[in-house]
Amino acid sequence: MSFERVWHKWYPKGTPGQVELEKITMPEVLDRTARDYPDKTGFIYMGKKITFGQLNSMVNRFAKALKDLGVQKGVKVGMILPNIPQVIIANLATQRIGGVTAMNNPLYTERELAHQLNDSDAKVVVTLDLLLPRLEKIKSQTKVESIVTCHINDFLPFPVKQIFPYVKKDMFRKITPGPGLYQFMDLLKKYPDTPVPNQSQWDDDAALLYTGGTTGVSKGAVITHGNLSAVTQMFSAWFPEMSRGDNERLLGIYPIFHSAGYSVSQNFIIYNAWTSILIPRPEPGVIIDMIKKFSPTFLPGVPTIFMGLLANKEFREMDLSGIKGYFGGAAPLSEATLTDLKNLHGAIINDVYGATENTAFGTCTPWKGKVKRGTVGVPLPNTDIKIVDMETGETEMPPGEPGEICIKGPQIMKGYYNKPEETAKVIKDGWFHLGDVGIMDEEGYLSIVDRKKDMIIASGYNIYPQEVDEILLLCPGIAEACTIGIPDEYRGETVKAWVVCSPGVEMTEKQIIAYCKEKLAAYKVPKSIRFVDELPKSAIGKLMRREVRKMEEEAKGGKQPEA
Repeated sequence: MSFERVWHKWYPKGTPGQVELEKITMPEVLDRTARDYPDKTGFIYMGKKITFGQLNSMVNRFAKALKDLGVQKGVKVGMILPNIPQVIIANLATQRIGGVTAMNNPLYTERELAHQLNDSDAKVVVTLDLLLPRLEKIKSQTKVESIVTCHINDFLPFPVKQIFPYVKKDMFRKITPGPGLYQFMDLLKKYPDTPVPNQSQWDDDAALLYTGGTTGVSKGAVITHGNLSAVTQMFSAWFPEMSRGDNERLLGIYPIFHSAGYSVSQNFIIYNAWTSILIPRPEPGVIIDMIKKFSPTFLPGVPTIFMGLLANKEFREMDLSGIKGYFGGAAPLSEATLTDLKNLHGAIINDVYGATENTAFGTCTPWKGKVKRGTVGVPLPNTDIKIVDMETGETEMPPGEPGEICIKGPQIMKGYYNKPEETAKVIKDGWFHLGDVGIMDEEGYLSIVDRKKDMIIASGYNIYPQEVDEILLLCPGIAEACTIGIPDEYRGETVKAWVVCSPGVEMTEKQIIAYCKEKLAAYKVPKSIRFVDELPKSAIGKLMRREVRKMEEEAKGGKQPEA
């Protein structure tokens, strides 16, 4: 795809509008990185350092184990793991022998896991010991034949590894291997680390990355080896002054079962021979501890993570001069969060935008370039974006006019697994229709207005909840906010906001509505406020508006919402 676009002039100096993609798959990339940097630390897990040479050795061992469990080209291997070394080893081992990784959120319920394991046709599952009872309950409902269990302490450093089962009994479950049940470390020890012939090809399926299910039942996006490699190469070109093998350290906060984590916490690190500091549970205390111990140069996160860190006195007072850049994803960072982060020491703050279906990345704030507050930057190399009308999806909108965001590029999924009709609805002539409403300005900077399906229509006016959310988040004393439309006899719909106040702060509905009246047109102002202690979020911290609507229905029916 050769093209010139207006946004290319804002690219970091040395970043081309089109990267000449190397047709190399991630298992092949790991081979190359392990050859060139065998002793360089690739991943740090709670103090344990794993070099690229060690990683490649374990990938070869586990690949042999998977082959003996019947995994071959096209066979799906389900992963139900947080950010621990086993998920990286299992992902690369599966792909090295031609298998397909099917990623699952370890926080899912039995019903959600049964749906995804069935949907993906997973034959083997790699999971935590603590989740085994959940899997055993639903195994008969799925096609799963073998389960490989991992312990949280498998890769902890000595002596923590040895004492862990005694001091953290609630986080360790003893496993007795039997027919169809194995332990990860037993399998690693059983096989030699001799090279395994690569079976991964550029156009082959590599992963099923599931959509968050925020607009219905989650769907498996079929991501090819080409998708994974291309987006990694394109994003790597965003940092032209940095080189492969540099001493860059990134906090692996994005969960690897999610497209952003799969691409950044795992693949981006392997491709560039950098270091990822794995964060199994992204809590402020853990993140602060890892910053103190390992001095990351990049800190990715979602708005809720940054808000949690900024509320922590220790984070605000610590030396953050080593951080070269922050990356925000899942939702645009609020004005207040951006200002607070920048004021700490002036590091570059980058908003990243994309979806599971385009392997997480579509746009990014230009690295060390022009920043436009309220935007998510410009399209990445090799990526084209257009805004189309929301009625037909065919007419391209002029700069400054809202419409549905469409993206085209080598990172677009092959389609939804076993769902050709669903695929046809969102991929048209190579363009993926995201379902998000956006505005692109005359310089190519993209702003996200809202989800197409989330739009509130009150008295004929279109109201974008995201806009109201952002105003609410600027209000002193509000920590979180989620705006929804509720039925209204007169207006058709009207605006209601669910709000979480900052710790120790008490506010009234009247105060908040008065604040909004100063900032918003009258028809956009919330007519009622619901105060709650917590709002539902996805695995990466994205507010789930659909779940808030469910809570509203429960509250209306007389049930107390589980907030």
